Formats: sequence, structure tokens, C-alpha cells
Amino acid sequence: MNRYLFNTPARLILLLALALTQVITSCTSSTSTNHTIKPGPWRVALQAQGQEIPFIMEAEAKGDSTVLYLINGEERILVDDIKTESDSVKIRLHIFDADLIAKVSGDKMAGRFTRNDLDKRYSVPFTAEHGKSNRFKENPDPATYNFDGKWEVAFTKKDGKTYPAIGVFKQKDNYVTGTFLTETGDYRYLEGQVEGNQLKLSTFDGNHDYLFTASPSEENTIKGEYFAGLYDHETWTAKRNENAELAKADELTYLKPGYESLSFTFPDVNGKQVSLSDEKYKGKVVLVQLLGSWCPNCMDETKFLAPYYTKNKDRGLEIIGLGFERTPGYEQAVPRLKKMQERFNIEYDLLYGGIADKEVAAKALPALNHVLSFPTTIFIGRDGKVRKIHTGFSGPGTGKYYEEWVADFNKTMEQLLAEK
Repeated sequence: MNRYLFNTPARLILLLALALTQVITSCTSSTSTNHTIKPGPWRVALQAQGQEIPFIMEAEAKGDSTVLYLINGEERILVDDIKTESDSVKIRLHIFDADLIAKVSGDKMAGRFTRNDLDKRYSVPFTAEHGKSNRFKENPDPATYNFDGKWEVAFTKKDGKTYPAIGVFKQKDNYVTGTFLTETGDYRYLEGQVEGNQLKLSTFDGNHDYLFTASPSEENTIKGEYFAGLYDHETWTAKRNENAELAKADELTYLKPGYESLSFTFPDVNGKQVSLSDEKYKGKVVLVQLLGSWCPNCMDETKFLAPYYTKNKDRGLEIIGLGFERTPGYEQAVPRLKKMQERFNIEYDLLYGGIADKEVAAKALPALNHVLSFPTTIFIGRDGKVRKIHTGFSGPGTGKYYEEWVADFNKTMEQLLAEK
């Protein structure tokens, strides 16, 4: 190269090009840094129906990657599928067909929560702030009402129909946790705050975002509202009642007259046709679990059943998970079931039964009077006869109700497994 070139205008052009390269490199490096989700707590606020539905998400560095935990009360749901796409971060939410997609800029995050398993578009905007661990107000006014205890609840839908529930809450000063039990399942871990006489509870499990509000209306009576994502809104009333009870979960679903057993054949997640009449199940205790990968109560039950099966399969036990998925068709649904299988280390057979619809499930098992809930668990003795059908599930978020379910389950299984 001619040494006199740098004494010409070309020298200036070269210097400008070098400077521009440094600026571009600097900007690229800055953008990459901005995509990083900082370790520590993040307060996330979903915006739906004019309401803020908050939850806490905690980031943790693991080697060269980052994992997240969705926190609701005592629960920590691991989220470990996080990818950078273009100028955004895409967070795949646990076993669910749903994502948090956001732009991260230092201590701030903004984006959308999307669910991909619904016919209509479901996209909820959200913002998040690093370093915040307060679900609702950071410094609330003192609580002037005590919501602690057991409540007899009635929820009213938009169409005026009502359904019963039991509310159980634990309150210490402003902080409150609890849940609602219904005849088809529970609302899992709720966490929130009491400010003055106003109650707020929320949860986010990766697929459902709930907000409950309430305030006293009369002595020992409260009224409130329930918001679920973009569309669902109900009102609810409750009165203190330590003796409140729901219909017995073992009596809601039963065999039609003339039936003693079940009969079905469905493909498993590897394409093999599996029948309850197969030699593998003869002479064994069999549990048939109606489930869906989209169903948080099914998730809770599976977290119990998967290790139970591993521990007891050599005693003459088989479990068949019969999946009903929101994604239509075998090819589309099986990846969801396989993800659930992998996450919970399910060793028992997992079959595809059809679309996630209670009427479809009832047609798949015509011996049943109906299917009211996912999950529904059917206990079959060594003689092939149905011994018990449990509708819904009271998960670990219900405290003593979950402990009672575990005790009853273990008692039933010990009796069935002891039979010759």
C-alpha cells in the first residue's frame, strides 16, 4: 500500500469506517447485554381486563445459562427453556404450550404472555421490574380485617350459573396465602395481601393467570371478584363456616348400570395401540388417569403418581395416563404429552385419548355416567372391576385437604394391592 495514501482524503474515509465499526460493535455488545435476565427476583405484572395480575419470578444463573422459577406461596415452578430470538427473549413456560416473550433492558422487561393451545388468539401484555419481590403494594397500609380461616363460597359466572367452593386462607398481618377448593379441583397456590379491609390474591402457573379480590359486606361475610386472563370474570360471596363441605369426590362420577369394568384402546406416545385388555394389565391393580398437559391440577396429581408408580410397580401395579389435549390431532398433541412425560419422569403408559373436552372423554369411556373434571382417576382391582372413581384433585396448595387425599389414596391402594 502506498504510504502517501494516508495523507489523502482516503485516510479520513478509512478512519471514519474504523470508528463506525467500533460504534456498531459497541451497540451489538450493549444489545446482547440488555437481553440478559439478571439473577434475583423480578416482579411481573400482567395486564388484563383493566386489572394488574402480579406474580414473582426469580432468575438464577446456572453455569452459562439462566433458569427461572415462578413463585406462588411455597411453590417454585422451574422454567429452564429460555432462548434469545432477534431482539427478544422467549421463555417457554414449563410443560405448557405457552410463552413469555419480552424485550429486556437492564432492570426492566416488557412483553406479552401468549398461550398457543387455544383456538382464539391469547396474548396478555406484561411488564417486569428486577429487584422487586412485593406481589402487590410494597408498603401497604395495616390490615384492618382478618380473612384467616375457612369460608363457604359461591362463585357466579357471567351467565348467572353458580357453583360451590371452599376458601381456606392463612393471614399474618398483611400477608395472606390460601386457595379455593371446588368439586372439580382447586385453584392451587394463591398468594397476596390484605390492605385495610381489601383482600387481593393472585397466581401464575405458566398457563393460567388468576386474580381474586374481596372485601367484607356483612358480619362474617365477604364479597369479591375473580379475573382469569383476558376473558373470564366471576363474582363470589363467602361466609365463615368451619364445617363447610363439598360433594364427595368419590361419588360424582360412577359406572352406568350394567357396567363393572372399562374397555378402551388408544395409541401411546410412540404410536403403539394399547388396550386395557392387554396381557400386561391382567391380574394387576390399574389406575386410569384422565389428564391433560394443559391442566395444572393434572400436573399436581402426576407429580405424586409418577414417583408412586416407580416405587410400587413391582407390587403388581400399572397406571395408564389417558391424555386429552387442547391441540387437535395425534401428531400435534403427542409432543405436549412427551414434554410432560419427560419433565415428571413418567414411567407408566401415556396414551392419547382425544381433544380436551369432557364430552369427548365421556364418549371415549362410555361406561362412565359423565366426565366432570380433568383429572379424574379410576381405580381398578386385580379382577378387572372398577372399585372407585375420584373426580378432580386437591393438590398440595390445599394443605390438610391434600394430606387427607394422600392418606385415603394410600389406604385404597394398599387394600387393592393386597388382594390376590
